[in-house]
Amino acid sequence: MDIAAVVDLGHQAIWMTVLVSAPLLGMALAVGLLIGIVQAATSINESTLSFIPKLAAMAITLSIVGGWQIAMLVDFMRSLFHRIPGLFN
Repeated sequence: MDIAAVVDLGHQAIWMTVLVSAPLLGMALAVGLLIGIVQAATSINESTLSFIPKLAAMAITLSIVGGWQIAMLVDFMRSLFHRIPGLFN
């Protein structure tokens, strides 16, 4: 196994992590920002106020993109398993 193959596998793994986690993290960021703006405008400084909307938004997002995330991870693992025999030449 040469260094280029290891770097390529690492690059693909990191990119897959970014792709799979981006929808959930983006939704949490958007909802948190929106709740923060509302809290600043209304002077309500309750830290637990943003938890339930974030949780609900992330559950909805996961139900929408969860199938796509699983499909991406399965495709990545299949390609990884198919590359195993060629890695040790």
